[in-house]
Amino acid sequence: MAAEPTSQRARAYQGFTQQILRGSIKPGQFVSQRELMTLLDMPLGAVREMIPRLEAAGLVKTVPQRGLQIAHVDLKLVRNAFQLRAMIEREAVRHFTAVVTAEELQAIAAAHQDILTRASAGRADAALLDDAQAVDWGLHDRMVDAMGNEIVSEIYRVNSLRIRLIRLEQAVITPAQLIPAMHEHLQFVAALERRDADTAVRLLDAHLDSARNRALAGPAAPPMPAPSESPVPTPINTPRRRTR
Repeated sequence: MAAEPTSQRARAYQGFTQQILRGSIKPGQFVSQRELMTLLDMPLGAVREMIPRLEAAGLVKTVPQRGLQIAHVDLKLVRNAFQLRAMIEREAVRHFTAVVTAEELQAIAAAHQDILTRASAGRADAALLDDAQAVDWGLHDRMVDAMGNEIVSEIYRVNSLRIRLIRLEQAVITPAQLIPAMHEHLQFVAALERRDADTAVRLLDAHLDSARNRALAGPAAPPMPAPSESPVPTPINTPRRRTR
């Protein structure tokens, strides 16, 4: 009988992480326990039991008279999250270089090449960007899990949620960055295939530095419209005239 509350708490936590991955929960957002019940489709008891775990992970904090606030993305969070990620992944890369099979590396390279082929064939749509993100994170997750250390994997997963919150405000993979990002990964996979751990770590550092610097720089300003597309300014309180 005691296993059911634990199972519900775990399901609530998993549901919360999925909402972060989907972008349904935003950095700095305030949310009530009742709203979480609706969002996660879980009973209030499970939501309440999940909250201490989220607070311990730094994903939410309780603000008196306002409710729960999702972690706010600031300079400190970006630096700390990427520093922790780099520490874990450097160790993971050296281990992965020694244990990964040639067959698995071929499959990883093929998945990246498929993204490149699709991106080169036409405009990058939302589905392609989602698939590219899954391939990107899938490789990093696999390397960490290959160490066989459940404590490290759990720490890494929680930190990945912080990275995802950062990415909600500063998108990392955009259509313009998609092809270069996949080429970076393929160079990294090639180093793994050569069992060249030193080069793999160097390429990883460059990859993570690039992602961190984009996050620190903030979102890029939207491009200015072409002259032919520039909208005609509309005076305040003056109806816009129709054009034929």
